[in-house]
Amino acid sequence: MNTAAASLRSRIAQLLPYFKGAGWSMPGLLIATIVVALTEPVIPALMKPLLDRGFQGGTLYLWVVPVALLGLFGIRGLAGFIAQYSLAYMANHAMVRLRSRLFGRLLDAPMTLFGQTSASALSNTVVYEVQTGTLLLVNAMLSLIKDTLTLVALMGYLLYLNWKLTLIVLVIFPGVAYVMKVLSKRLHRITQASQKATDRLAYVVEENVLAHRVVRLHEAQQAQGERFERLSSELRRLAMKSTIAASAMTPLTQMLAALALSAVICTALWQSSTSGITVGAFAAFVTAMLMLISPIKHLSEVASPITRGLAAVERGLDLIQNTPPEQEGTHEAAHARGELVLEGVTVRYAGSNRDALEAVSLRVDPGQTMALVGSSGSGKTTLVNLLPRFVEITSGRITLDGVELRDWRLSALRRQFSFVSQDVVMFNDTIAANVTLGLPPDRERIARALEAANLDAHVAGLPEGMDTVVGHNATQLSGGQRQRLAIARALYKDAPILVLDEATSALDTESEQAVKSALQRLMAGRTTLIIAHRLSTIEHADRILVMGAGKIVEEGSHDELLRRNGHYARLYNLAVTSDLDSSQEEVLE
Repeated sequence: MNTAAASLRSRIAQLLPYFKGAGWSMPGLLIATIVVALTEPVIPALMKPLLDRGFQGGTLYLWVVPVALLGLFGIRGLAGFIAQYSLAYMANHAMVRLRSRLFGRLLDAPMTLFGQTSASALSNTVVYEVQTGTLLLVNAMLSLIKDTLTLVALMGYLLYLNWKLTLIVLVIFPGVAYVMKVLSKRLHRITQASQKATDRLAYVVEENVLAHRVVRLHEAQQAQGERFERLSSELRRLAMKSTIAASAMTPLTQMLAALALSAVICTALWQSSTSGITVGAFAAFVTAMLMLISPIKHLSEVASPITRGLAAVERGLDLIQNTPPEQEGTHEAAHARGELVLEGVTVRYAGSNRDALEAVSLRVDPGQTMALVGSSGSGKTTLVNLLPRFVEITSGRITLDGVELRDWRLSALRRQFSFVSQDVVMFNDTIAANVTLGLPPDRERIARALEAANLDAHVAGLPEGMDTVVGHNATQLSGGQRQRLAIARALYKDAPILVLDEATSALDTESEQAVKSALQRLMAGRTTLIIAHRLSTIEHADRILVMGAGKIVEEGSHDELLRRNGHYARLYNLAVTSDLDSSQEEVLE
């Protein structure tokens, strides 16, 4: 079995479900295409009686042929319109369904996908490749059906006229098939390479858009421009190779058709002298044969859009097929008590030669506040990311209220957590929508959350208040305001477990005190985990874990750890010294 043909059939089989629900468009497309194809031989069929008898006198052919031609092209025009409309309807219907399925898969895909694939590649697949690939494939399949039916109809008419001449025409088909096979394989390889080059180019653009300040600060415009030019040149080179492969099909096919036509003309002239073939029959045969060139040309060219379309949708189909949704259990709870237990938890990231966490065991009681401190890379963020299953454990066991995390339904599990990170993520939507984010909107609750986060005065001064659109990642707000908006989101969610990752890092002293008071009220009766670099913010935590190299190296309250004069005491003394130096600098200024 031909591997390429098998792959094509497999991909088409995967795509077919997305065309379901297109209503009348599919049968309408098929019927209209059949009508267009079957009316093709009528044109040369009119030539024979017209030439044999029409020019010998009489008025019958004076009006029959013009009327027949008008009727014929009227029917073909209507059928062609129906086919094009049906095609557009089907293609857009399938494109929307496939794109929605892809985006849905991104929303429930394992977190590892986003570490392995760039954001630009994923967005390119969902937005552009699905649209390009679907339209190319549907147009190519329409051409394949229409031109194949036209070819069959014309060949049937040629056999009816003169089967001996028709056999000469049939000789060209193996040659055409071979040319299409060879060039299609090359085109497919080039198209896949072009997709990867396009992804790399898009990633360079994405990096430079996100890091525009760093690029300008370090005067890296020229270096980044050269990097972009190199990838652009590679993409241009691949595009030219693709053009050569696609364009070579038509002239090669036409040369084969010209050879066949020359042989037919010679044979027909010889037959006219021996068997008395009429002028009308010869003209009809040549006309029908010349009309074969167009469908043969289209069929030779159809390999290019099918190959490009197939390559464009391949990654989307593979993403759906090979990226299963996150594994989850069935346990649900509206409001957890907040008891967290880790037993011998080890985490090692793919490609790493060391554990990010190594045999960590701890217990967090409901309502307890636990702080995590340690140097960068000690495992603090990995530990808290395990709780909503943003990171999966390699070995060990984690339970929430006595139920293993893997046994929880993911939506129910993540409903128990509110996160406020130092890396604030906002959406290009209103302040209110960013506060509620998936929860039913309640303007009074939104107002209370904004007030508790010390953001109400700023919001009240905006022209549209809480209905103000904040821009891409809330660029209309300052860093401190974005941080407070994230805190308002956590306040609105009102989850039983809070995770604060330097939640007050971007706030000025006055705002920090106000937000600290709000967080203290929110933390009452709730399990809270705090990742902190500023140790002054965690002095009142019930327990403090000092982490190093993926292990818990010290544990206790603030006073206990200071009395031990170990890791925590050294970190605290360094922090105090740093704060004093900063205070002196402020006084000097």
